[in-house]
Amino acid sequence: MADTLAYGSWPSPLSPERLAAASPRIDGARIVGDEVWWGESVPSEGGRVAVRRRRRDGTVEMLLPAPANARSTVHEYGGGAWTTSDDGELFYVEKTDQRVYALVPGGEARPLTLAADDVRHGGLSWQHGALLAVREVHGAQQVPARSIVRIATDGSGSDTLADGSDFLVHPALSPDGRRLAWTAWDHPDMPWDASSVRVRELTTGTVREIAGGSRRAPLQPVWMADDEILFADDPDGRWNLFRERVGDDAQAVAPADADTGGPIWVLGTRWFGATEDGRIVAVRTNGGDEIIEIAPSGVRPLDVPVVAGASIEDIRGSRALVSGTDASGRSGLWAVNLDTRDVELVTGGDHPGAEWMPTARAVTANGPHGPVHAFAYPPTNPDVVAPEGEQPPYVVLVHGGPTSHVGPAPSAKTAFFTSRGIGVLDVNYGGSTGYGRAYRERLLGQWGVVDVDDVAAAASALAAAGLADPDRIAIAGGSAGGWTVLAAVTRTDVFAAGISRYGVGDARALAEDTHDFEARYLDGLIGPLPDAEDVYVARSPLSHPERFRVPLLILQGAEDHVVPPSQAEAIRDALAAHRVPHAYVLYEGEGHGFRRAETVVDSLRRELGFLGAVFGFDAPGIPPLSLD
Repeated sequence: MADTLAYGSWPSPLSPERLAAASPRIDGARIVGDEVWWGESVPSEGGRVAVRRRRRDGTVEMLLPAPANARSTVHEYGGGAWTTSDDGELFYVEKTDQRVYALVPGGEARPLTLAADDVRHGGLSWQHGALLAVREVHGAQQVPARSIVRIATDGSGSDTLADGSDFLVHPALSPDGRRLAWTAWDHPDMPWDASSVRVRELTTGTVREIAGGSRRAPLQPVWMADDEILFADDPDGRWNLFRERVGDDAQAVAPADADTGGPIWVLGTRWFGATEDGRIVAVRTNGGDEIIEIAPSGVRPLDVPVVAGASIEDIRGSRALVSGTDASGRSGLWAVNLDTRDVELVTGGDHPGAEWMPTARAVTANGPHGPVHAFAYPPTNPDVVAPEGEQPPYVVLVHGGPTSHVGPAPSAKTAFFTSRGIGVLDVNYGGSTGYGRAYRERLLGQWGVVDVDDVAAAASALAAAGLADPDRIAIAGGSAGGWTVLAAVTRTDVFAAGISRYGVGDARALAEDTHDFEARYLDGLIGPLPDAEDVYVARSPLSHPERFRVPLLILQGAEDHVVPPSQAEAIRDALAAHRVPHAYVLYEGEGHGFRRAETVVDSLRRELGFLGAVFGFDAPGIPPLSLD
């Protein structure tokens, strides 16, 4: 018989230590012969990215041992930090110096690029016998110079294949080696606002744009043949696939009211790929993700359980690798045989069991700017029920970006809360991807307004339906999500507490301090400076410190170059000056996003202890947090 305990005080086997190791990030995957190789974060080793392989007999071997760390810092967010040749030589970007190295398994790593403090590499790919990369050179110039280069594997140097844009990603070499395609965009646009797909004739140097223009964001070119290219584009408001033969007009491929494409935050994400016989494996997103195969016979779903964060990592022969998260919250890598339809889990995090994982419930609330999409996760514990008539506390999660997206898959952190009797509401506020261009453009010029109104509307709808205690709703988010947290607790009375992880408190300071990738992001989200300075001031939570009323927990990385600690410290000082209960924690060695196991453990403890202190419950094993 289940015990009856107040919400928030439920005992749970999902400890912070267990969850810190439960869901390592998959960072790229490749098929090498009859083996599968993949990148994986190792929280217990400072969050370094290792490369492992699974042999044909199922044994797993470490290919990139400590202290090597395959992490790129191109665009600050990195991505595409490793790849392999067809015969199994590993190429990777070492985090500490951003040089490219080659490593034959069991041998010693050898550098392929020169040591230079101002040069970074990322987006590595092995194509038709060539090692391609995105190179970023920081120097005296204000804007880093970026190019696509081909790196000689004997260490003799590299040659530039494309440049001339502020940003270049997704290099794709034609099978005959005569043409290079890529995705490009320039300031002040972000890649989901306006970009182009270009093709260069490598023998003549001629460059042509095959897709692009105002309010179009084509991406990820893939060669189907020497003279035929596949790419995603959104001329009708949804990213769909198009094929073009050189010299002909592009033709739509299986269009749908869903997105095959998304925001280019990191260099390694891929939404589709093609087999040599012309079949296409793609992600379709409309709230949740679906994996499909497009063949001459038609479109059919593949029985891959990924519903969120999907990426088509590699396709060789009739085999495809898909990473992402399934509906039970398991993050992992799946292999699918397109001929037999067999699907196999290659690697996945420690899973606590389905009985401990909440099931996503799609929620659509009516907001002042239109419908608001979210996923609700109720308290879930097989051994405990709440007293009759008690309503649960809830945490409203606000994703970063703000042009990001959450799917219907509970994270380990979500289960950490729900197993203890605290509900979670994950909101895709206006500006999020996954619902088409019109939904994400809702945020243009309205950051700090639409996002705040939408999270408040979603939380209020949950409370109005009797599913949440209206007096015990907290809001939590990181980076851009942290901005929304701070704005929501100062502009609405919906939330009783807030948790901000490396959040933005002063938009002007962010515009001045942030890195080049996002240097003009606020032009679209708020307005160009200096003309819109009054709007920056009015929207920034730190401009109105007297509006801070509810308790806040501020978590910050000491080495964050995206949102530096000065922002968090200004928020802390404002809270102290106005005698608002708060706690501030600075984590040494952490940047923009927490990777170290000890940081993840400590932050989970503090967040739960904070909620216990504010909402008046005692979580077993985790005392209420002391607030200043």
